[in-house]
Amino acid sequence: MKFAEMTFPELRAVSRDRCVVVAPIAACEQHSLHLTTITDTVLVTGVADAVERLVPDVALQLPTQWFGASHHHLRFGATLSARVETHIEMLIDLVEPLLEDGHQRILILNGHGGNIDTMQTALRRLQPKWKNRILSAGSYWDIAAPELAALADGPRKVMGHACEFETSMMMALRADLVRVDQIRDDPERDDPILRGLYLAEDMRQRTDHGAVGYPTRASADKGRKLIDAAARRVAEVIRTLLARPLPT
Repeated sequence: MKFAEMTFPELRAVSRDRCVVVAPIAACEQHSLHLTTITDTVLVTGVADAVERLVPDVALQLPTQWFGASHHHLRFGATLSARVETHIEMLIDLVEPLLEDGHQRILILNGHGGNIDTMQTALRRLQPKWKNRILSAGSYWDIAAPELAALADGPRKVMGHACEFETSMMMALRADLVRVDQIRDDPERDDPILRGLYLAEDMRQRTDHGAVGYPTRASADKGRKLIDAAARRVAEVIRTLLARPLPT
């Protein structure tokens, strides 16, 4: 079910207890030399669309929220960004009317790393008031981490930025938005001694040209497999959330 393609009587008829509201969130920001600024939005929408096709009777897919928390990209320019507090409030305002309308289960499906803290904080702020509802959030690449890692050819087996994963998925979904002649690898400057430590650095400090990973290993075929793997895992999560008793 797609919220944006339904009338209010149709939406009113949706069982509040037998569906999971899927709220894709993303960003509009620089994606290195070869991907366009709308990449995160295209990708999470592509995954959400595939999820909806797998479980159309129990997933209520919202339109993708493209405005993300991307201040760490601003030094490159070509980035639209909400302040952290603004983004937290945006997500609360996105979710709370659905809770007030009686929906029991929410899944924020994230497509941008800068949104992880804000979506978690938004749900933490909502939880005391809505403690009898299931409030969940996750990035599609974390939900399907082992499956995606198995498809990676490059040395980086987790999601980066304008990386092997993202470039492959864009080749599958919107090849017209990939500047193939501009693809360059940009390995992250990783100090193994500092693993487990959060460093407050922006993308200009972390990268040479705004990417993290090995996009030269990308292909459209791999992108289709990545999308399918992510969608199947998210669909599994939705079925599990539906079977999970509401908290008391």
